[in-house]
Amino acid sequence: MAPSPLRIDGRRFRDNRNREVTFRGINVSGEAKFPSRPNLPTHIQNDFFNGDNVSFVGRPFDEDEAHIHFARLKRYGYNSIRYVFTWEAIEHAGPGQYDDEFVQHTINTLRIAKSYDFHVFMDPHQDVWSRHSGGDGAPMWTLYAAGLDPRMFTRTHAAMVHADWPDPATFPKMLWPTNYQRLAAFTMFTLFWAGRDYAPKAIIDGMNIQDYLQGHFIDACKYLAQKIHEAGDLEDVCVIGWESMNEPNRGLVGWENMDVIPKELNMKKGTCPTPWQSLLTGSGRAVEVDTYEFGSFGPYKSGTQLIDPEGASAWLLPEASQDERYGFKRDSNWRLGTCLWAQHGIWDPETDSLLKPEYFDKSPSLGEKMTYEKFTNSYFMQHFRTFRNAIRSAHKDCMILVQAPVLEIPPSIKNTPDDEDRLIFATHYYDGLTLLTKHWNKLYNVDVFGVLRGKYWSPAFAVKVGETAIRNCLRNQLTAIREEGEKYTGVHPTLFTEIGIPFDMDDKHAYKTGDYSSQISALDANYFAIEGSGAAGSTLWLYCGSNNHQWSDNWNGEDLSIFSVDDLVPPGPPRDETPTQSTNASSTTLTKASSTRSSSQIDPTNLKASLPKPEIKRIASETPPDLGNHPGLRAAEAFLRPSPIATHGDVVSYGFDLKSATFTLNLTAPSKTPDDSPTEIFLPHFHFPSGSTHVEVSGGKWVIDVRDVDGEGMQWMRWWHGEGEQALKVTGVIRKSGSSGVEGAEEGEEYGYFEVLRRVGENCSVM
Repeated sequence: MAPSPLRIDGRRFRDNRNREVTFRGINVSGEAKFPSRPNLPTHIQNDFFNGDNVSFVGRPFDEDEAHIHFARLKRYGYNSIRYVFTWEAIEHAGPGQYDDEFVQHTINTLRIAKSYDFHVFMDPHQDVWSRHSGGDGAPMWTLYAAGLDPRMFTRTHAAMVHADWPDPATFPKMLWPTNYQRLAAFTMFTLFWAGRDYAPKAIIDGMNIQDYLQGHFIDACKYLAQKIHEAGDLEDVCVIGWESMNEPNRGLVGWENMDVIPKELNMKKGTCPTPWQSLLTGSGRAVEVDTYEFGSFGPYKSGTQLIDPEGASAWLLPEASQDERYGFKRDSNWRLGTCLWAQHGIWDPETDSLLKPEYFDKSPSLGEKMTYEKFTNSYFMQHFRTFRNAIRSAHKDCMILVQAPVLEIPPSIKNTPDDEDRLIFATHYYDGLTLLTKHWNKLYNVDVFGVLRGKYWSPAFAVKVGETAIRNCLRNQLTAIREEGEKYTGVHPTLFTEIGIPFDMDDKHAYKTGDYSSQISALDANYFAIEGSGAAGSTLWLYCGSNNHQWSDNWNGEDLSIFSVDDLVPPGPPRDETPTQSTNASSTTLTKASSTRSSSQIDPTNLKASLPKPEIKRIASETPPDLGNHPGLRAAEAFLRPSPIATHGDVVSYGFDLKSATFTLNLTAPSKTPDDSPTEIFLPHFHFPSGSTHVEVSGGKWVIDVRDVDGEGMQWMRWWHGEGEQALKVTGVIRKSGSSGVEGAEEGEEYGYFEVLRRVGENCSVM
C-alpha cells in the first residue's frame, strides 16, 4: 500500500485523513555520488579521468538488494527519503546524451521505495560542482566546456581531489569543502549563475556559458521528472516533490576584493589562496599562500606554503581541446589556454598584476553591490524559477523545496507569487565544531548561527558551556533558522534536509573499542534539536550501504552513515509478539498500563527472536587488523527513537529523552479521533520492548503492535483520543551504551548484547 498523497497546510503536512504527518527521513544514499560501473569511490585513482564512460546504474542500490536497504530503513522508523542523484548520472556521456538505463533503474528503485510507503523527494545533488573538482554533481564535460583541464587541478591547487592525491589514505579530513574557494569551483559557479554579466566572452554553441550550463542541468532534471511522470504510478503517492540544487554556492559573485579572504569565511583548512592567488597558481605561477588548521574555536593560521605548479596550467591548452569530442562550437574570442578571467581584464598575465580586484563586487546588469543576500534574490531566484517551472511542466502538482545557500539569509519571497502553497523551505544544519574537528566536545560549543546574524556583540558570548547548554544551543539555532525561513519565504513547512554527525570521531576510537558514547551523545543532541525546533521534519545525512571502517562513506573521507558493514545491525521485535492494549480511560485522568515480563528474560521459547538476524555483506571491508575487533551498534540508541507518524490534530510538541527512555507527545485535536484515523507513533522495540513499556495518556485507548516489514518486525502505536489538548507519555528501558542490553535488567546488572548471548549459551544448546 502506497503512502497517502500529502498536502501542505501552513507549516504542516497532512495526509488524506487530515492528520499531521511528521517527516522522519534520511538521505539515500551516499553511493549515489560516484559511479557504479566502474565502481569509483573517491579514493580510487584508476579510470578517474575517464568521466564519459561510466554508469550510475545500481545507485543508490542494486535492484536485487534494494528491498534489504529500504526494509531496514523502514524498521528504523524512517518514513521519508531524500533521494540523492547527480546530474552526472543522467548526462555523463556528453551534452544531451541521457543515460536511459539509469533513468529506468531509478524508476524501478522508486517503485521499491513506494512498496515500503516512503514519501520521496528528489535531490539533484552536488558538492563543489563535480567529482573532478573534488566533490560530485556535474559531468566532467562541463569543466571542458568552461575551458578547464581537470587533470591539472591538484597540481595547481585549483581543486584538492581525493583520487588525485598522492596517497588517498592520507587525504586530510574535511579538506574537500575548501574547494569552493579554489579556482575550479568558484569559476564554474560564477559562470553557472552569472556568466552573462561577468564572462560575456564565454560563448559556446551560440549562447553564453551561463545559459549553456543552466540549460543542460535543468533539462537533465526535467528529463528524469518526465520519465517518472510517464511511469504513471509514482507521482504524488511516492515522489511528492523536488528540491532545488543542493547547497548552491555563489562562486565569486559579490566578492569584494580578489586578493582578500573575507573574515566571515570560516571554511579554511590546508592551503588557503585568495582568489587572486588561485588565478596565478591556476596559470602555472609559484605563489606562497597561507595555510590553516581548524581548532576548537574555528580556523587559525598555521603558517605558509609555496604552491609551485612549475608552469602547469588548470586552463585547457588548445592542443588538448575537447571541443570536437563533445561538439562544442566555441566563439573565436574565447581563447583556450589562457585564463578566462584574464581575458576579461581582471589581471594581466604579462606582468602578473591584478587590474580589477573589485570586478565581482557589483552586478553589471543590476548596477548594485552584490551581497550574498542580493545574490540569492537575483541570480539564485532567477534560476530557481526556471528550474521549478521546468519540473512542474512534467510533475504538475509536485512540491518544490527551495534551498538557498547554506546558513545565508533565505530569499525574500513572502507575499509574492513565489510564496505559493506547494513550497517547502529546505535548509541544512551541521554542528560545525563537531563535524570539522571530528570530536564531540561535551564542555562547550558555539552558537554559530547567532554569530552570523549578529546576535552577540562579542563572539565570546556565543560560547555555550555544559552539555545541557550545548543541546539547548543546537535546538535554539534550528528554531531560529526555521523562524527566519518563515520571515523571508512565508509560512511553509521547514525541512532540515541535511543534518548529521561524523562517526569516525577521535581517530576512529569507537571502531577500536566499540564505545560509541560520543556518537550517541552528538546524534541525540541533533535529534533533540530537530524535535524541539518546530520543523516539519528532517532527513538525516546519511545512509550508506557500503560504509566501512577503513574508507568510511567512500567519499572524501566523510563518515556520517548510521549504517556500516563493520558494525552490528540493531535487532528488531519478534514478529509474532502479542499486541499490548489499554482499556478506555477518562479524558481527564492518566491511565497507566504495563506488563510484567522482563525484556531481559530469554528462554528456549524466544531464543530465535532474540538472536541477531544474519545477513550477507556484499561489500567486504578492507579494515586494518587493529580496527573492527569490537563491533558495536552504531549509535542506534540515538537514531532508533520514537516519533509521531500521523497525528489527528496538530502536534504541539514532542521529544525523546534518551537518558530516561521517555517519549512525550502533546497535541490539540479538533474532534474525537475517527476509528480509521488514529494518531500513529513509531515506537522502536529497541527502547520499548514488550513487558517493559509504560504508557500514560490523558484519555482514550491505545494499542502497541508489530508490523511485518520484509520478514522482520516494526513496532508502532495507535492512539484514539478525544478532542482538545491531549498528552502522551511512554517510558521504556534504558539501554547500555553500544548494546541491545538494558540497564538494571536484573537487580541493577547491566547486560550487553554479547553478554545476553553468552548467558543464553550457558543454559541452552543451539543446533
